[in-house]
Amino acid sequence: MPRALNLRQIEIFKAVVEHGTVSRAAELLWISQPAATKLLQNLEADTGLTLFDRKKGKLIPTDIGLRIYEEVERIFTGVRQVETVIDTVRRENQEQLSIGVIPALADTFIQSTTMRFLAVHPTVQCSVTPMASQWVAEKVRQGQIDVGLLSERANDPSLATQSILEHSLVCIMPVGHPLARHKQIEPEMLDNLPFVSFKPDSYVGQKVQTMFAQHGIRQNTVLKTAGNPALREFVAAGLGVSLVHPLFVAGVAERLVIRPFVPDIPSDLVLCHLREGRNVKYAESFIAETKLEAQLILRSLTSLQ
Repeated sequence: MPRALNLRQIEIFKAVVEHGTVSRAAELLWISQPAATKLLQNLEADTGLTLFDRKKGKLIPTDIGLRIYEEVERIFTGVRQVETVIDTVRRENQEQLSIGVIPALADTFIQSTTMRFLAVHPTVQCSVTPMASQWVAEKVRQGQIDVGLLSERANDPSLATQSILEHSLVCIMPVGHPLARHKQIEPEMLDNLPFVSFKPDSYVGQKVQTMFAQHGIRQNTVLKTAGNPALREFVAAGLGVSLVHPLFVAGVAERLVIRPFVPDIPSDLVLCHLREGRNVKYAESFIAETKLEAQLILRSLTSLQ
């Protein structure tokens, strides 16, 4: 009478199909190669099926082996889905707050904001994940994160959205730059001037491109970047000037010259959360602390202009 299959046999079978050798499969499952070989032999003996062809030291799944693998993979996918549900339930039963943030603010600003929040809620475990703005709202909508910090409002009635700080873009430049002698910067001053830009598909990048086009100014872009830390560092190093939301320079303002830009280019940063989310209390508290931190940073930057 054949023995019943066991999970370890199935695991080694799956690993060998995916990685091609018993040695690699054994390594991934933290067992010895002889033990892995024995498990595989027992599986074939117990099923009475030839699951692999042996060719030049590699195990090639037979057609039968591939059919069985498809079913095994389907089962393991189901197990992973159960693990995801378990993780979600565990999060719901713990004091946690997951935060999604656009890369432009995934450094000093989100650090100081989260520290403010944790000072008020020391028992809450926070996680912070940088992601593109369009994904932030989607992850909040799906309940995968509790609160999202992004650069434009999400048009979704299921989301509660609050402005953190609506402010005009400011011009940043390296210390000692010729434009630093001006109290404010106007479009014609940027004509053909080396300019460090966010990528054109970004929220700020689109606004800046529109401004250059409307005023007939030549945009001499010397670098495009998706990340705010890189943009600031290149500006501080003297590569060019840029236009950014004032919160983007939090933590490095002393290494840059900041000037108002006219005419105004309004820019907003917003936080959103599910109206009926599981962590509404903590999300609203996080929003309150974020607004306070934004006002403090703006105040300090104003004093440097």
